[in-house]
Amino acid sequence: MTVSARTATAPPPPAAPAADMAEPGLEARLAARLADMTVRLEEAAVAHEVRTAHLSTDPIDLAEVITAPHAPVTAPAAAPPTTYRTPVAALLERAHYRLETAGWCKGALTDAAGALCLMGAIRMEAREDGGLAASAETVLLDAIRREFGDDEPSVPAFNDRQRDGRLPARMLRRAAGLADARFL
Repeated sequence: MTVSARTATAPPPPAAPAADMAEPGLEARLAARLADMTVRLEEAAVAHEVRTAHLSTDPIDLAEVITAPHAPVTAPAAAPPTTYRTPVAALLERAHYRLETAGWCKGALTDAAGALCLMGAIRMEAREDGGLAASAETVLLDAIRREFGDDEPSVPAFNDRQRDGRLPARMLRRAAGLADARFL
């Protein structure tokens, strides 16, 4: 048997790509994309100008459009917090709120502007309940002594040594947490 010459020869190998036919690099592809996008944006800008040429472009006086209230807007007073359910803790929390809203003073239970010291805030919120106020003052003194040591003789002495109301207010919050933990 004879093998034909056609079946005996293998197909020719694929031709190697020419050096000038190689895939472009990343930089070349990005530059081509940038040029394409620039042309598209310019065409879109021209089309927008053509479509909106008939619209009037009278200048607008912003003073006529933008209005603001002449008086400052104040937020409504928030309701006193009600985080704690025990009487002493709730009293201390209300006293903290009162001190934050009315202001803080030293040297007196209250001053001419209505600001309060620690004892003034507690007594104001206790409303005639001297026993509840005394319990709250005891817990507050305990919280102060836990923070600053046993050298504190009283709540008024601690209050009067402060320069502003931030630390007294913070101590009322801590005392409220302490009273709540003690179920007072």
